[in-house]
Amino acid sequence: MTAQRRKVDFGTAGSRCAAWHYPGVNGACVIMAAGLGVIKEAGTDRFARRFHHAGYTVLAFDYRYLGESGGMPRQLVRIGDQLADWQAATGFASTLPGVARDKLAIWGFSVSGGHVFTVAARNPGLAAAIAHSPLADGLDATRNALRHTTPLTLARLTGRAASDVVGGLVGRPPLLVPLAGERGTVASLTTPDSLNGAAALNPGNRYPQWQQTVAARSAMRVGFYRPGRFASRIQCPLLVIAHEDDGVAPPEPAIRAAQRAPRGQLACLPGGHYAAFLDGEEQTAKVLLSFLDRELRPSGGNLVD
Repeated sequence: MTAQRRKVDFGTAGSRCAAWHYPGVNGACVIMAAGLGVIKEAGTDRFARRFHHAGYTVLAFDYRYLGESGGMPRQLVRIGDQLADWQAATGFASTLPGVARDKLAIWGFSVSGGHVFTVAARNPGLAAAIAHSPLADGLDATRNALRHTTPLTLARLTGRAASDVVGGLVGRPPLLVPLAGERGTVASLTTPDSLNGAAALNPGNRYPQWQQTVAARSAMRVGFYRPGRFASRIQCPLLVIAHEDDGVAPPEPAIRAAQRAPRGQLACLPGGHYAAFLDGEEQTAKVLLSFLDRELRPSGGNLVD
């Protein structure tokens, strides 16, 4: 594949989501979204290019309030809105040139990996779904995070989130916190593994436009999100990639979700949450492409000549 990606956008609930479209040749399309507060360039481009070079069309998008997408206020993560953006993205992807409507797959990482369980359960017509290092159980992840914070820091984060909620009710801009920070700092996460995110997703500050913050109210609400419970309702083939030493989204809930899914497939890989963007890229790419080729390619060859 040599065709270049191009910018596109699609409507969602009165706003617009910005996306990259990587045109493919085999008729199948992979729809992609990144983790908490992460823009598409940093969070999807590496594997989007892998899929594209293998012949797949890719649609990688920014949620509302993030990156190049519309919506105010900025840096806000609303789970309901993000799920609606997924619905809009799948509808738009089915209209892209050369894409077969029955060959749509979804890929999400981290929080978006959690969304994959919900979106796949709601859309039985999907051809395949990939939950990559997914946040399958926010409560479990919160318990893990609490082991790497201090009571004072937790109180400060909770207070900032409460102030952010009140400020949002009266139209004030969000109170932001870093996506990751050292133990003792006020940040969305302070686990050792979370500190690997910037180097993994943004090496050498490749994406200076990425604002690595999130609204404090969003950082707290994600801790109550438990999408893995929808796994048993997913009808399409589901690949769950769980990393054995994941210190952001511990692997056990993801493994259980894969086991509950009627057509679930599990790949347990070494490394932490961001291993696929570090030393584990080649191994992860092989697992991803093997799954997609098995589930989306017809036995006779390409879908579109």
